[in-house]
Amino acid sequence: MFIPKLIPAALMIAVSTAAFAAPAPDAQKHFQAIAFGDINHIMQQYSNGAVLQWVGGPLNGTYFGPTQIRRAWTKFTKAVAPGTFEVSNVSVAGDMKGMTVTANVEFDGRKDVKVRYVLVYRHGKLVDEVWQVDPDLQVG
Repeated sequence: MFIPKLIPAALMIAVSTAAFAAPAPDAQKHFQAIAFGDINHIMQQYSNGAVLQWVGGPLNGTYFGPTQIRRAWTKFTKAVAPGTFEVSNVSVAGDMKGMTVTANVEFDGRKDVKVRYVLVYRHGKLVDEVWQVDPDLQVG
């Protein structure tokens, strides 16, 4: 079974707060699915009109909707997964109507990728995602 390197204290606190009951653990599951290369689980979180902004690296670009987003994650997971991940500097703001989760995440697989993450949820579904590749990012 896949086990992350670290479950940050801030994320665990968010899990115990009623207002953050869905998106905080969903973000953690999203990171896990990416590290493991589980495309189906990655895609389950997105709304139909979701947008993925991939900034930096070979997949740099904007991906609209499930078909384009699935293609991007398929390319990424084939190059990197399976692996582990580490999360730090988690911040959660908002409520179930609209919530933003930011975090620094390092994915360690066939290649190591450090990412500054911004996830925007509306009514429990991922509607906007910014994946900022940052090789100099401090994680941990």
